[in-house]
Amino acid sequence: MGDRATLLETGQVETGHTEPGRPELRRTDDGTDTATAEDEARHRIAAAAGDAESMSVLGSLLLRRGDLDGAEPFLRAATAEGDRAAANNLGVLLHQRGYAEEAAGWWRVAAVAGSAPAAHALGRHYRERGDEPAAEYWLRQSAEHGHALGAYALADLLEHRGDVGAERWLRAAAEQGHREAAYRLARLLDRRAGTPTGGGAAADVASRRGITWDTDPRMLHTDPAATGEKPPELEAEQWYRQAAARGHRRAALHLGVILEARGELKEAGRWYLTSAKDGEPRAACALGFLLRDAGDEESAAVWWLRAAQDGDGNAANALGAQHAARGEQQTAERWYRAALDAGDINGAYNLGLLCAAQGRTPQAEQWYRRAAYAGHREAANALAILLLQGGDPSGAEPWFSKAAEAGSVDAAFNLGILYAGRGDEEGALEWYERAAAAGHTEAALQVGIALLREGDEGDAEIHLRRAAGGGSSEGAFRLGMLLDSRQPPPGPPVLGEPVDEKSECEEWYERAAEQGHRRAQVRVGMLAAGRGDMKGAARWYREAAEAGSLGGAFNLGLLLAREGREPEAQLWWTRAAHAGHGRAALRLALLAARRGELGEGERWCVRAVELGPAEVAERAARLRDALQQELTA
Repeated sequence: MGDRATLLETGQVETGHTEPGRPELRRTDDGTDTATAEDEARHRIAAAAGDAESMSVLGSLLLRRGDLDGAEPFLRAATAEGDRAAANNLGVLLHQRGYAEEAAGWWRVAAVAGSAPAAHALGRHYRERGDEPAAEYWLRQSAEHGHALGAYALADLLEHRGDVGAERWLRAAAEQGHREAAYRLARLLDRRAGTPTGGGAAADVASRRGITWDTDPRMLHTDPAATGEKPPELEAEQWYRQAAARGHRRAALHLGVILEARGELKEAGRWYLTSAKDGEPRAACALGFLLRDAGDEESAAVWWLRAAQDGDGNAANALGAQHAARGEQQTAERWYRAALDAGDINGAYNLGLLCAAQGRTPQAEQWYRRAAYAGHREAANALAILLLQGGDPSGAEPWFSKAAEAGSVDAAFNLGILYAGRGDEEGALEWYERAAAAGHTEAALQVGIALLREGDEGDAEIHLRRAAGGGSSEGAFRLGMLLDSRQPPPGPPVLGEPVDEKSECEEWYERAAEQGHRRAQVRVGMLAAGRGDMKGAARWYREAAEAGSLGGAFNLGLLLAREGREPEAQLWWTRAAHAGHGRAALRLALLAARRGELGEGERWCVRAVELGPAEVAERAARLRDALQQELTA
């Protein structure tokens, strides 16, 4: 995006910018773009009297108005008198008429006489014709005379060649207010700092917002001597601000991303709005996400619609997701297709998800394949899952591999499951480790379990802590077990000794229990009972029992029985025994025997013998024999 400007030259004023390659006009004596009728009349009188400067000024005024026929005689006359501004503007006039070579001749005359704008125009002329050495010579002449457009054009030429001097001239143009130079300098500094295109918080925001930055394949080589005192990311922001303040819509977009990454959402929204109003669809899309995150779905949809109508695929996907969440499947599908038509492959992936949710498996597979072949890693993972569920593990594995190699953490984890399912524990561990290193919680758990089996408690603890810290209830439980196994056995109680505080292992058990882990709930109940906290123990046993834990039901029964609430205890033991808990069956047998219900006791003994474990079966067999003797006596 270039900067439109005026390139009028007089002896007093040389200011303003044009789009690269646009000819230069000159300002009037007072530095304004227009002259009053009185000024023009004065210059006409002076020009008629042969005043070269007035002829030059009058010619430039007429040229600005588009009166080429009226301007040409005055410019030629002033040029004949040696006025370099007139020679430059005559070149502009001829260039507009299509006489490029003649224009270049007059620009050369003016440039030799010291006109920086003419040197810039001449350099552009040579570059358009492929004569880069001549172009560089004249653009350097212009840049060294302090001409912003010359500096920018020289930087562009040097960048094209990979010359390390490009940054110096880009900076020089930016410092003179050239907004495109300021924007490109900021982009260069972004790449140096690693944000937003190379990483960092701003890159994370850009990724979440679905913003694909317009990267220039011709990476600038940086000149260390040209580096400013500020850190690159701070200096980049400064130049984005300068360019954005001058109306550069892409600079405003980038500035919005930087501010959003810093949490300055209000200001970020203002710059997104500025950029969006200037016609930048990516800014309109980003503004929509900002509004959605603030809870304003209606306003978000307005900006997404605007961006989608301007061809932004990510906005079309956002609209599709919004309609899908409302159950408006047909409208969602239409927007996903619009995203795909706009070149956003996420549209195909989302169409796959939509079809899969509707049970349209063949169509889902078709869309997943389309996205996967285009390099969409999550689509490749989804396709592999679909194939695996359809009984085609050999077809699934290559897609899992492709997704994993492209960076899909879920695919790496799924490969671990696939390898484990066919007994390749070594291969499974390799993929689990890869996924765990990328932050996959369940993969970290699997690695921790595998290391525990190998006896490597140190590394196992590291992975279990990662899993538990990532929210895995099983990870928290197993970490608690590992730490618990290292606890010294409790000594005999000492009179007056305070109750021990909760250990770290109990804290992990509790975290797992609060997430609904039944075994952890039983374990927390046991630890609470050990401290004499029967109320706490009953709470956790009951939660576990009601969730289906046999151990929880059995222990709750023990607690209730000790409190003299045998009928309620019997209910929980009965539930556990029917579900396969041998100890509960033995307790029911003992309870029945004490009540004299010998037949009932015998039946529960038989059940306990069947269920075990060995010591329970042995006790139940002895009791059964005793009850049989009583029954036959």
